[in-house]
Amino acid sequence: MNKQSKIRKKTVELHAPARPSRIRRAPARAKVETYARNAWWESREWEIRFAVAGIILFALGITAVVVDIGHVLGL
Repeated sequence: MNKQSKIRKKTVELHAPARPSRIRRAPARAKVETYARNAWWESREWEIRFAVAGIILFALGITAVVVDIGHVLGL
């Protein structure tokens, strides 16, 4: 007689009903207040303002270099 193969795993047996999810639906109060203070700097509008300011400062720097080179060369 041959023995039966035990290659297959046993199915999971659930003895107790599934527990309800423990995920919080509302964030903790302290995190909301901290985020409200930091959200002012993290908004999309501030990203645009910083980008525009960076572009303007870069353009002013390039202009200063070009004017200085023109002044040195006497053009």
